[in-house]
Amino acid sequence: MRSSRSKPPRRRFASAITALSLLTGGGALAVGFQLATAPAASALDNAINLTPQMGFNNWNTTWCGSEFNEDLVKGIADLFVSKGLKAAGYQYVNLDDCWALPDRDASGNLVPDPVRFPHGIKAVADYVHSKGLKFGIYSSAGTKTCDVKGFPGGLGHEQQDANLWASWGVDYLKYDNCNNQGVDAQTRYKTMGDALKKTGRPILYSICEWGSTGPWNWAPPVGNSWRTTGDISDTWQSMISIAHANQGLSAYAKAGAFNDPDMLEVGNGGMTGTEYRTHFSLWAEMSAPLLIGADLRTAKQETFDILTNADVIAVDQDPLGKQGSVVSSGNGLVVMSKPLADGGRAVTLTNEGSYDATITTTVQTIGIAGAPSYTVKDLWSKKTTTSAGTISATVPGHGTAMFRVTPSTPVPPPTGMSYLSDLPFGSVTGGWGPVERDHSNGDWAAGDGRTISLRGTTYGKGLGTNAAGDISFNLGGTCKNLVTTVGVDDEAYGNGSVTFQIYKDGTLAADSGKLTGKDPAKKLTADLTGATALRLVVTDAGDGTSWDHADWADAKIACGNGPTVGSHQLSDLTWSSASNGWGPVEKDMSNGDNQAGDGSTITIKGATYAKGLGVNASSEIVYYLGGACTTLTTDVGVDAEAMGRGTVAFQIYKDGTKAADSGVLNATSGAKHLTADLTGANELHLVVTDGGDGSNSDHADWAAPVLTC
Repeated sequence: MRSSRSKPPRRRFASAITALSLLTGGGALAVGFQLATAPAASALDNAINLTPQMGFNNWNTTWCGSEFNEDLVKGIADLFVSKGLKAAGYQYVNLDDCWALPDRDASGNLVPDPVRFPHGIKAVADYVHSKGLKFGIYSSAGTKTCDVKGFPGGLGHEQQDANLWASWGVDYLKYDNCNNQGVDAQTRYKTMGDALKKTGRPILYSICEWGSTGPWNWAPPVGNSWRTTGDISDTWQSMISIAHANQGLSAYAKAGAFNDPDMLEVGNGGMTGTEYRTHFSLWAEMSAPLLIGADLRTAKQETFDILTNADVIAVDQDPLGKQGSVVSSGNGLVVMSKPLADGGRAVTLTNEGSYDATITTTVQTIGIAGAPSYTVKDLWSKKTTTSAGTISATVPGHGTAMFRVTPSTPVPPPTGMSYLSDLPFGSVTGGWGPVERDHSNGDWAAGDGRTISLRGTTYGKGLGTNAAGDISFNLGGTCKNLVTTVGVDDEAYGNGSVTFQIYKDGTLAADSGKLTGKDPAKKLTADLTGATALRLVVTDAGDGTSWDHADWADAKIACGNGPTVGSHQLSDLTWSSASNGWGPVEKDMSNGDNQAGDGSTITIKGATYAKGLGVNASSEIVYYLGGACTTLTTDVGVDAEAMGRGTVAFQIYKDGTKAADSGVLNATSGAKHLTADLTGANELHLVVTDGGDGSNSDHADWAAPVLTC
């Protein structure tokens, strides 16, 4: 919603907003945080929105003015067709607030405003559908909506409202967060999500919770997208600050589940054309919903040219569903890299300063080093060049250059841990329908699977196929091992029988034996040292392919080398990712407040430490070890800056297994020494929980942590 409405007080963003991550070869970051190992939450299984939604919302154009009526909505649908927006991929024509009367009828139903919509909402939806488009509506997860006139919200009427909308032919719900009566957000939004499912109509569910309770942590299985910030406005400062906030959440986006940094302001008049191209480029790079907020009736041709740029839209709509992340920044020159399904990268070079600047990056920094050459297409000028590995442009102030960078040959995975479903395929075949990323095989069409499920356990990441299936990946001799859980998906209802095989080059490296739809899932591990190619093969186990819906669940590969031989102060190493409950993780200082570098000397009950990591619960820091390290030793405790408050627990994980646990500590506990055996581990996870009583004042220190490799 827009800024005229009463806004909630600003809250501390949850963990991922302060996370940092580097792709292979990247430098230190100043902005653009990412949690590279965010929990792999399952996406909502409503078989829609596997790429970010594209459409129109009337709020920026009309607010609650009298021109918001059925003629406007029908006119927008007409313009979608005549101006090429439908052809460019825009589908949804959505209503925002003020479409209803202030009171429900005697039966408790919502009533469309008869002045604005004299023929009712269904008639408008029917008109939109007649144009080959889809229709959306608005409500709030509270007793009233956000407008000051106080239209009825959905709290307590979820199923009644959902049924009514379904009867009208609604295809999209934007569900706001006003007047929520203090009811838990997860409860409110899940209740409406369940109600939408029960209607039997596929309705895209857009959670508009403003990022207040970290919806990226709980919303993926509830809705198709979730707002990550407060409202955008039509200024450069608003747009770029929202981009900064949303950049930190890249690990939470996936096919069917997207971070939403609010509607597009492109064409509303408050920014320049250069700034609007930056706006559109960054939203596409972040796999954000593209919801037009401009008045299309009076928009200039420049606005339509920006909104219909097919190359930029293709980046937003890439089927891999990955959000781009910041790989370098400094002096307001920001580089983002977004993995694409074809193995390339979309790259943005953004100049946040006021004067022209040259911005340069490399294929190593953006994560696709290893090919002899690269095709580089400028997505705004349409010029195509060839590069040996450097991408550079002179960018005007507040401008963005955007490129699609495609390697001439497949490149190996980046150093670290990667899910196979996030990597490009070499070749791929499936026995029934396409191989699905992060979904089960489903039926024949692409994207019609559901959350991967093996004997009741669900998995947010993996590959769904059907016998006979064969998927290959280029490794380039850099990888170490593969770990995956395999089995026949629960969607086969206990039917099916398959065999899973992992090939290292041409040699069988692991074999599951015959697994049926009733057998428990099985864990497979394969040594891939020195392999140039990986093949995942599923056979029918000799009895035909019927119901052979086979899952490679949580298939994860370790590639590249870990830290060098010797002892390392952990704060001197580059983490793979870091998330924090308040402010950024700090190196060699306490957590402090919510700005980088505002901590002080690490102090635990009078003992001071020159080296270490300052965090606030809930926190997780991940380091890639590549099997090279043996031991971590560290002191842990609550920092003195918590002034006697705070309770936390420290846990050290060797891959997925807990290797050490401090138990609950408070400010009077003093420092506790932990030692963890990390022999053979691919990853080290340092976790701090809130001790069970909330995270206020939970300033926690990993004091003098030393890693031996």
